[in-house]
Amino acid sequence: MKFIPAQITYLIRDRRAQRNLRALVKFLLFLLACITLYSVLFHVLMEREGQEFSWVTGFYWTLTVMSTLGFGDITFTSDLGRMFSLVVLLSGVVFLLVMLPFTFIQFFYAPFLEAQTKSRVRRDMPETASGHLIIVGSDPVALNLAVRLDQFHYDHCILVQDVHHALDLLDQGYKPVVGPSDDPETYQRLRADHAAMVVLLNDDMKNTNAAFTIREVAPKVPIVANADSEESVDILEMAGASHVFQFMRMLGEMLARRNLGAGTRSNVIGSVHELLLAEAPAQGTPLVGRTIRDCGLRDIAGMNIVGLWDRGRIEAPRPETVIGQGSILVLAGTRAQLDAFDAFAGPTSAVSAPVLVLGGGRVGRATAQTLAAQGVDYRIVEKNPKLIRDRKHYVHGSASDLDTLEAAGINKASSVFVTTHNDDLNIYLTIYCRRLRPDIQIVSRATLDRNISVLHKAGADLVMSYATITANTVINLLSPGKVLTLTEGLNIFRVKVHSSLAGTTLMDSGLRQGTGCSVIAVAHGDELEVNPDPTRPLDAADSLYVIGDAAAERRFMEKYPG
Repeated sequence: MKFIPAQITYLIRDRRAQRNLRALVKFLLFLLACITLYSVLFHVLMEREGQEFSWVTGFYWTLTVMSTLGFGDITFTSDLGRMFSLVVLLSGVVFLLVMLPFTFIQFFYAPFLEAQTKSRVRRDMPETASGHLIIVGSDPVALNLAVRLDQFHYDHCILVQDVHHALDLLDQGYKPVVGPSDDPETYQRLRADHAAMVVLLNDDMKNTNAAFTIREVAPKVPIVANADSEESVDILEMAGASHVFQFMRMLGEMLARRNLGAGTRSNVIGSVHELLLAEAPAQGTPLVGRTIRDCGLRDIAGMNIVGLWDRGRIEAPRPETVIGQGSILVLAGTRAQLDAFDAFAGPTSAVSAPVLVLGGGRVGRATAQTLAAQGVDYRIVEKNPKLIRDRKHYVHGSASDLDTLEAAGINKASSVFVTTHNDDLNIYLTIYCRRLRPDIQIVSRATLDRNISVLHKAGADLVMSYATITANTVINLLSPGKVLTLTEGLNIFRVKVHSSLAGTTLMDSGLRQGTGCSVIAVAHGDELEVNPDPTRPLDAADSLYVIGDAAAERRFMEKYPG
């Protein structure tokens, strides 16, 4: 019942609904005029036959004949009267039995149902709403951001323009609101001036229009915008965006940092303050064949192994875990500790063959630029001649063609980066490259989260998601250092010490055994203790930096909520 006033308001205000109601009223007036005319003619013809009836009887006869009930209690005896009865009967079939139901459904019942459906979708935020996020856009990146905001308990809404799309999102469990993104009233209804942030994830022109519009309503709200082209960065900032990111470029840079063939032992892939996260192949080091308990890495370098990669699968380190020849170690420590590890592991021979980048789009070019900055030679395989910049670093041809890949150096390359925007093509190329080179490192890009596990199964060692990078960037703006993605499915996140952990030591907490996560640092105020002492009691004012895969992270959040 609470939706009926909203539905009636919609029927009164909506112009299409108003036109439908006017058409329905006109038809009903026409039908009433026909019934009245038939009733008058009924009396005229009955008087010619010498029969008299009341006006009520006239209407009664007209309606029974038009509705085809035909009780037979009142009949004409003349041919003219019977012909009139046929006319009334046929017009009743057309008007009452065919046109009236159709008109009622088309012009009243269907709009009523539509209003009832549309009333499920919000068009504003509650008057008490404050500190919420407004996401403008509804592509997979925006939806992934919404999921991550739910995970970290941030109130938010997704602004879309189409009601039916909003209903579809609502049925999927999201929080859509309806309104044009270029209308100031939309952001007034969404209380943008009380929001924590507005995130613009449409194309550059729509983002510019939205940012400029938001500034009319909320001059101080932080606006985060995505820029597809480098030229749009300055324009978006002039339009009012507080932070402008080229997430495609960021993805390419993160992919390039996963290159293990740069001639170094440890490769830094992320940092939180002075805490550095690095990957290091175990092959050729004294660690091969030893267990984590007996490897002596903590005594030698003062650091811990927080994970081991095996074809895209992260394993939680256990004391009895044996480090294999193909293991890739995930290390956490300071710069000095990583240098100590490099000295202990010994030098590695740099690979002279160029690294392959499949795809010369924005992500591929950003990957190549980062590789060049690292002093790594590369070859970009690109099919579109318009994207080829120079003949030294580009190979023209299809990445699915063996001759093209061999010309690019697939037989000698240490790594291949699959960077196209099509997940289906990325899966295809990953399988192909893995079949050609079982020993090569394959780092792939994913656009849709559902294809991440497929890419791992196809043979990718590491997968980075455009959607995850966007979501984590926004969360870190809301709460700096909150979450860091090492690769898809493996995150570092910062949490306050839960009340159940206060006063206990990491050794006695059972945190790793109960959740699968590892604590890699403890923040005591402004002091960050990297690889903390497991026998030191935790304080309620401390913060933990925890590493774990997606499943371990969910278990941690469920066991230590808030």
